[in-house]
Amino acid sequence: MVVELISVGTEILLGNIVNTNAAYLSEKCAALGLSCYHQSVVGDNEGRLEETVRLALSRSDIVILSGGLGPTKDDLTKEVTAKVFGKALYEDTHTKERIAGYFSQMRSGQVTENNWKQAMVPEGAKVVDNHNGTAPGLIIEENGKTAILLPGPPNEIKPMFERDIVPYLRSLEPEGIYSKMVKICSIGESKAETMVSDLLENQSNPTIAPYAKTGEVHFRVTAKAADEREADGLIEPVIRYLYRIFGDKIYTTSEEVTLEDAVVELLKENELTLTTAESCTAGLLAGRIMNVAGASKVYNEGYITYSNEAKERILSVSHETLERYGAVSPETAAEMAEGAARAAKASASLSVTGIAGPDGGTKEKPVGLVYISCQVRGKMRTEEFRFTGNREKNREYAVVRALTLLWEELMEV
Repeated sequence: MVVELISVGTEILLGNIVNTNAAYLSEKCAALGLSCYHQSVVGDNEGRLEETVRLALSRSDIVILSGGLGPTKDDLTKEVTAKVFGKALYEDTHTKERIAGYFSQMRSGQVTENNWKQAMVPEGAKVVDNHNGTAPGLIIEENGKTAILLPGPPNEIKPMFERDIVPYLRSLEPEGIYSKMVKICSIGESKAETMVSDLLENQSNPTIAPYAKTGEVHFRVTAKAADEREADGLIEPVIRYLYRIFGDKIYTTSEEVTLEDAVVELLKENELTLTTAESCTAGLLAGRIMNVAGASKVYNEGYITYSNEAKERILSVSHETLERYGAVSPETAAEMAEGAARAAKASASLSVTGIAGPDGGTKEKPVGLVYISCQVRGKMRTEEFRFTGNREKNREYAVVRALTLLWEELMEV
């Protein structure tokens, strides 16, 4: 089935907020085996919104609209979609009671009159309860076409989609859609795709789709089957094939597991403790690691040493090394990792030093030059990287490369 996404809100068009809903919904629809050929962003304008909805319905089976379900006059998604489908609005008693209960629970005082606007729903629509806000979701079906209306706030749309919309979309297909994600680090997208080009060119069921992430490549393997057992029988041979091609570069086949999750798990399995010493990344690496639940069992302390003085005082980087080679050098990176491991009494350490930009680069040491050192049980490895993005991207890539370097070393323990 073909699905189309419409994001509603002038604030998105103006760039006041980032349209994360579209990325989320795209990924989820792909995982369900739905084909998405068009996406639109439209402001809070009745005429343009109606035109967009009509066009989407003319070329797609399902249209998912996010945003514009609030209580104010410029929230028009429900009204316009009802008009397109020729549906009148009526007050839904169940939704009205939920809105009253929500405000009572939040102790927000009396419900303002405009909030009751959210209790008006199109005739014949399926109402999807919102457990995190006041605007319900809505499903309108007519003549083989479906419109799904979802609230805009991410903390409302995501749980609603997972809880109610995913089962609904699954019910529309006679066969179920099942998928697994194979996540790969330490290899680029173009090379990874080339390595499995024969599989990509001759796929049918299951299908395989590559996704480029920052410093990673993900392959989603999707199968249509009557049940999960049948799907596993289709998917597992493909995953075994990918393991033969990529080997230890695959760090997980779980949708939920991140690279930092996998690294922390390996540290636990090998009874290792980790510390970090960061210059240009300024704590981003430590933050990624500490985002993992249970990371405190393997990570006790880390260091941000931007200045040369801090590198000398905290990490015992020698003054001679800094004078002779500079703060951005393989020698300094190695001494940072060594000093951090010693100071934290950790059996593994990562250090990052580089020139993130936009200033500070020279011909010999340009912006984007980063050195990363990884030490595991006394074995040191230092790598040079030359990134070409802006300051934010350079730091982000440095963090991923550091985690990848640690992953590779831990796989050899």
